Order: sequence, then C-alpha cells, then structure tokens
Amino acid sequence: MTQPSPPGLNPVRLLRQALKASQRCSLDLKDLTVLTEAANGPYVITPIMAAIAGAKVFAITRSTRYGSFQEIQQATVKLAAVAGVSNRIEIFEALSKETIAQADIITNSGHLRPIDADMVAVMKATAVVPLMYEAWELRDSDVDVEACLRRGIGIAGTNERHPAIDVFSFLGVMALKLLMEAGVPVYGSNIILLCDNPFASFIENGLRRAGATVSTASQLAALRGDTEDVDAILVALRPRKEPVLNQADLHSIRCLFPGAVVARFWGDVNPVQLAAAGIPFWPAGDIVPGHMGILPSAIGPDAVIRLQCGGLKVGEVMAAAARRGHDPIEAAVISGFGQALPVDSAYTCKSGI
Repeated sequence: MTQPSPPGLNPVRLLRQALKASQRCSLDLKDLTVLTEAANGPYVITPIMAAIAGAKVFAITRSTRYGSFQEIQQATVKLAAVAGVSNRIEIFEALSKETIAQADIITNSGHLRPIDADMVAVMKATAVVPLMYEAWELRDSDVDVEACLRRGIGIAGTNERHPAIDVFSFLGVMALKLLMEAGVPVYGSNIILLCDNPFASFIENGLRRAGATVSTASQLAALRGDTEDVDAILVALRPRKEPVLNQADLHSIRCLFPGAVVARFWGDVNPVQLAAAGIPFWPAGDIVPGHMGILPSAIGPDAVIRLQCGGLKVGEVMAAAARRGHDPIEAAVISGFGQALPVDSAYTCKSGI
C-alpha cells in the first residue's frame, strides 16, 4: 500500500518552489525536447519543471519498490494538470530508439540509467547529457563517457554551489537527519567527520550550528589521540573500488572510540564488516555502491527541486551551444552552471577547461 505523501509535497508548494528555482536560474527550454524520468516523491517535479520552461518532455518511468508505473504516471499527470502543462509531457514505460533520437537534452536520471553505448549511438549529433550532480561525483556505471566522446555528445556536471542552485547548503541538514535517525541528537555531541571532498565545510558548519563539537579529517589516522568520548563518526568519503574504511580503521574505531556510531553518509562502508567488528552503524540496510546513505529527498523537496532545475539549466546552455556549432561543455563552464568532467576522465571541453 502506498504511503501518504508528506504535506510539504503538496502540489501548490511543489509548483511554487519549482517556479522560484526556474526564475533563479532563468530556465528557458522553449523549442527543446527533454528526455528525463518520471519518478515519485520530490522527483515528480522534474518533467513538470521542464515543461513549465517550455520543453516538449518525454518522461520514462517504471515500477519500483517505491511505487508502480501506474502510481507514478498518475502522480505526474495530476501535477502536470495543476501546472497546466499536460499537453507537453508524454510518459513511457519503455525507452525506444525513436524517443532517444528526438531528444535535445537527456538527463542521467535514475530511470534512464545507464546511458550506455547503444543509447548514445542513436542520439542526435547535437544532443547533450547534463549530469544531475557535480562532475567529480560521476559514477562509471551511470554514463558511458567514452561513447559520448566518440560521438561528440556534450556531457557536463551541475555546479551545485552556484548561488542560484545552492544545493550544498542542504548537506548539513541531511547530516543532522541521518545522525538523529541513528539516535545521536547532534546537540552536545562529539562527532568525527571523515570527509575528503567539497562536502566537508558544508557538513561541518551544519553540525556546529546545531551544537556539535566536530573534528574533521580526510582519514581516520589523522585524528588518533585528538578526540575522546566520540558519539558518532560521520563518513562522507568519495567512493572507490574498495570499502573506504579498511580493517585497520575498523580496529581503531572499536578500540579508540568505543560505542561511536558510524553514520554512512557517503562512501561505501561494508555493513558486514562493521557488524563483525561490533561497531554500531546507520543506515542499517544495504546502500547501492557509489550512492549516498541519505538522499536530498529525505529532508523535503527543496534541495531536489534546486538540483533538478540546475541540471536542466546545464542542459539548456549546452543544447544552445551545440545548435550553434560551439563547444557545449565550454559554454556550460563559462555560464557558471556547469562543470567539465575531471581531467582524468579524458573528457573535457576543447579549450581544456
């Protein structure tokens, strides 16, 4: 049975927040075709927002444990009617070559992943792929970058720290929710933050403002002897092929920080190893490799709306440049909304940005 939606996801508020985000980004998708997903929860807004901005939208969805195809379709159609954009959105359960070939902008959203070589092969030459996250967060399993490179398909990340998007400012709130769900109240708590990426200052500031004492480092070894009575270790490390905490780390946690809860914010931490070491951790269930232990949607729709709007804006900028025969990645970077992929991905704009 489908759970009732939180009241903060009511249509009036969703559409108001979507319009605010669109205005901040000056989102304009007129004369463009967008291929994205139809999803549940806050992600229902993505095709609606693209249509409000003037796009023709193809939305792909499928049944998941969070909702059936029919339920997601119904929610999307209902919100589209409220927004007055029903005539601009088509919803499909299966992705066809014909649909892909018509799209100017193709988001790397969940129901479209993976964007593989077969999918890239039928894209129009001027199609672009905006990543709905920052470039350095790219997962190899999401997009076949080499296939995009061979076909000259523009692909760029979304600058989540752009003032008009400002998604990173929600990271601290997400950390608070994760810790409180784990039984750590944050206020008056001693917390170790393990973070080796741009999330660090945003998470740390959020925890401090909530009354926590925070020690931050990129690796556990740097903190030995510097902390005591630790309540939680928040892990926000970039995922890699092996678990981000090795056996030596687990031994140190058990011996030096007894009772500390390992909060799995980001970075793959093996729950079987944590349990075997007798270390309390949260979330308790499995997390898809490379994904976060808490999603922006867990704290309401606002961060999701900002992010989806930002990704669509990156698509807008790249699509306009591609149509003019210009470098779409360079255009995205110069606009401030987009980010080129890291140089080690071998996929940057022609100017080398």
